[in-house]
Amino acid sequence: MLTHTDLKKGTQFIFEDSPFEILESQLMKMAQRRPVMQCKIKNLLNSSVQERNFQQGDVFREADLEKINIKFLYSSKGQFFFCKENNPADRFSFTEGQVGRSAKFLKPNSIVTGIVFNENIINIISPIKVQLKVKESAPGVKGDRAQGGTKEAILESGATIQVPLFIEEGDIIEINTELEQYVKRASE
Repeated sequence: MLTHTDLKKGTQFIFEDSPFEILESQLMKMAQRRPVMQCKIKNLLNSSVQERNFQQGDVFREADLEKINIKFLYSSKGQFFFCKENNPADRFSFTEGQVGRSAKFLKPNSIVTGIVFNENIINIISPIKVQLKVKESAPGVKGDRAQGGTKEAILESGATIQVPLFIEEGDIIEINTELEQYVKRASE
């Protein structure tokens, strides 16, 4: 069992019969009052985020979540279709809201982590860094500047990000999916 002081960033617990994950937490102590844990929590079933305060007497069960590898197949009309890694016939889908911001960095046949709760796959965890090919990019223009410039590039997954001027079409680059930023040119 978890108490209110165990609710740290990344902790997964059961609240109102649903699995939640702590995104942010802060212990607040006010004069002559009981300490309160202020938390920003994410529902793992529908990806909704809410802010809640938890008191001293609150007790929670730890979420019994399992992680498995699943394969991204394709996306169509806001739905993202996946299958189990070793069983292509066992297909399921998630909405764009459930997959999150990293959805635009998924490419077909890439492996991601699926979260299993009560024998159902409820959500996915995308890798933090992915390698994608640059599909379109304007030529870099040299100029008189103190720092390196950037330009827009369209990746093979359809995402658009800012990249350094030396990146060209056909280059494979590494992207941080959490920050949605260019990291480096991938070595081939």
